[in-house]
Amino acid sequence: MRECKIQKNTSACSCTYEPCPRKGVCCECIQYHWSHHELPACFFPSDVEKTYDRSLQKFLSIYKNGS
Repeated sequence: MRECKIQKNTSACSCTYEPCPRKGVCCECIQYHWSHHELPACFFPSDVEKTYDRSLQKFLSIYKNGS
């Protein structure tokens, strides 16, 4: 089994939600957000990520229009 690279992941994490217990643990982050019909912060541009709207609808509206 591969070892999680939490420090490396955390340094590249674009999530601005500071008390997040999943920061740097990408597999937990993806599972958490997917269970809420959302995507993690790293799927969104920084200006959109800051709104905390991580919904699939928001993701599709951004990339459907080619932005």
